Amino acid sequence: MAGEGTPVTLLTRNAAETESLQLARENSRFLPGIKFPDTLGVADDPSQALADAAMVVIAVPSDRLRENARRIAAHLAPGTVVVNATKGLELPTALRMSQVLAEELPASVRCRICSLSGPNLAKEIAQGKLATTVVASDYQDAAEQAQSALLSSRFRVYTSDDLVGVELGGALKNIVALGAGICDGLHFGDNAKAAFVTRGLAEIARLGVAAGAQPLTFAGLAGLGDVIATCASRLSRNRYVGEQLALGSSWPQIRASMDNVAEGVNAAEAALKLARQFDVEMPITETTFRILHEGLSPREAATELMQRPVGSEW
Repeated sequence: MAGEGTPVTLLTRNAAETESLQLARENSRFLPGIKFPDTLGVADDPSQALADAAMVVIAVPSDRLRENARRIAAHLAPGTVVVNATKGLELPTALRMSQVLAEELPASVRCRICSLSGPNLAKEIAQGKLATTVVASDYQDAAEQAQSALLSSRFRVYTSDDLVGVELGGALKNIVALGAGICDGLHFGDNAKAAFVTRGLAEIARLGVAAGAQPLTFAGLAGLGDVIATCASRLSRNRYVGEQLALGSSWPQIRASMDNVAEGVNAAEAALKLARQFDVEMPITETTFRILHEGLSPREAATELMQRPVGSEW
């Protein structure tokens, strides 16, 4: 948005971060070399950052969403469109991000909550490379307002009324990306990786539909599109974590070496909670959880999955 000339204010965590970003005019930690547009301001005071804001985009780790929502709640004007860009599920509640926002934000903006998801690798977006996304809401006018504000010559935005499907697609595909990284790390080849990704997509769609999502959403940008990008790209944090697991590192070791968050780790635990709630079988997610938290080796996990009873694909 700021790159298109729209005034945007970035809300930081504290005054020190504000000063650092203002001086450098770039995020040297996560996006070095990508300069801030002239219309991008920086502030650590929510009342200043959110003053007169017609739309607020929240892009924080899922385990920080609730506290950030509480931080900004009192500063949102009635009717402000709130766009969640976090692809995750909260622990231990297993709530979707829009559900967390609905619990924490004032009633005057609850009918303006949207979620954005799709094949949107952050570094490519920041570099101005072409991309598409989906913005979903239970309220069509809110989705259309967000679409209009975010749309540009480099960023094509579609709307959806399937908030459940778009959010679950964005959160659960990270679990598939962990497994795709394991396939790469173990050098299983393209046949195995393609099969794994396809079965993973079927698994997350099965849970999504049980939770009330529309099946076709998982064949769209927030489903298949995001799965392809996250499972194939070297920029994918979740694919990287899976690859490192295959190479012998434990999750605690990998986590200690990373600046960014791999949402698939929390999503695996939350997805299993949802699976029990909706009585859905999720063998890939369960196996991934055991690799992360119970010491199952990735190679043994692959053997277990290959030896499961066979049946009809559908």
